[in-house]
Amino acid sequence: MPSMLDAVVVGAGPNGLTAAAELARRGFAVEVFEAAETVGGGARTEELTLPGFRHDPCSAVHPLGIGSPAFNAMPLARHGLEWLQPELALAHPFPDGSAAVLTGSVGESAMSLGAEDAGAYRRLVAPYLGHWDTLAQDFLRTPWDGLPHDPYRWVRFGLHALQPATLLSRRFRGAKARGLFAGLGAHAIAPVSGLGTGGVALLFAIAAHEMGWPVPRGGSQAISDALASYIREQGGTIRTGTEVKRLDELPPARAYIFDTSPTALARIAGLGQAYSGYRYGASCFKIDYALSGPVPWTAKEARRAGTVHIGPTAGEINSALSAAVAGRDPSVPFLITAQPSLADPSRAPEGRHVFWAYGHVPAGWEGDATDVIERQLERFAPGFRDLVLARAVAGPPQLAARNANYVGGDIACGAFSGLQTVIRPKLARVPYATAHPAVFICSSATPPGPGVHGMSGHHAAKAVWRRLRAV
Repeated sequence: MPSMLDAVVVGAGPNGLTAAAELARRGFAVEVFEAAETVGGGARTEELTLPGFRHDPCSAVHPLGIGSPAFNAMPLARHGLEWLQPELALAHPFPDGSAAVLTGSVGESAMSLGAEDAGAYRRLVAPYLGHWDTLAQDFLRTPWDGLPHDPYRWVRFGLHALQPATLLSRRFRGAKARGLFAGLGAHAIAPVSGLGTGGVALLFAIAAHEMGWPVPRGGSQAISDALASYIREQGGTIRTGTEVKRLDELPPARAYIFDTSPTALARIAGLGQAYSGYRYGASCFKIDYALSGPVPWTAKEARRAGTVHIGPTAGEINSALSAAVAGRDPSVPFLITAQPSLADPSRAPEGRHVFWAYGHVPAGWEGDATDVIERQLERFAPGFRDLVLARAVAGPPQLAARNANYVGGDIACGAFSGLQTVIRPKLARVPYATAHPAVFICSSATPPGPGVHGMSGHHAAKAVWRRLRAV
């Protein structure tokens, strides 16, 4: 090992691992330190309920993973990553037993919204179809990082993206299209009447048509394990079970890259109040289930979908997110649910299934939302409770304990509101740099934000190797 490392990465989540991989493959000497016993961060797989039931405690469905420019530039398939596509990417059921869907077919998706809105939906997504590669590169970056690859679509998408999901969906007449769009925008974990949620909704819709909403075979851990395997192949070192509390505990290096919250970075690196203005958002209440059979959805489309959104109307969805952000207890939550074992039977014993659901709750909330979540599930899948063999419940305190980046249980590592939707963790031309010239940040608190896509790590690594070359 060289006397001084080129880079030390703190945190082995997808962004930290991506940053390490990007540097290692360019010949830099890299070492990764992870507090947990295994790599993964928000991309892990564990037997949370019963033996043989493999659950993803956090991220599970990966439209931005399969479509990530950073991941696609690495030979991750050779290191064991295999994507599995469910028959339908998304189903959004309604009380009458029908459902809006997203599939690889724009036509099928458009018609599920009803004849009144099929044309409007096609017109909205048509300009972007066939252009995922440039769209992903342009959208999954810092807006001021040079010229976009496709200026026409970047500007066009930007005009859509800045709008609230509720405003963008006014082009639709019916409740189905508006409900579907609000559900997509809710992935921002912010009221869908807020600025920027239209961009989240549109990006996820385009991803469904272009890349699908897949799961990795064996669970999300497969993404992290593939990245770790590639790092080691490139000569990098990974040390797990090693919590870092101070910068001087780390070996000498020319650069230090933190896949941590801004709060933890400031504490470890001695940056004082550098991120005191950074705000964290609402949290989630997540339940992982071991089921004796498939979820008995009333809507037949939901029985074939990898992801199911529960909360039929845009009004209900916006109310649920607004309550969580405002600090109110959940009453009728909007649920994001997934059934990975439909596409990957290896995730559960034969004939059994893994399933998860989460609703939004205030940051730090200590209540129990199990009953309100299961009442909402029973609305659209009567008899669901009869199938439950075991459940693993995690509210904000458990989420924060499981992953130190989830401050107050915020799985997005920062509120999606106000200027923070586009400027995070603070205003800077290079948001991955800090006041300390050798210290960088690469977590989802930096652009382009949450999601298992590794792009924050990719851009941070670029900032680091530019600096190392300059020095």
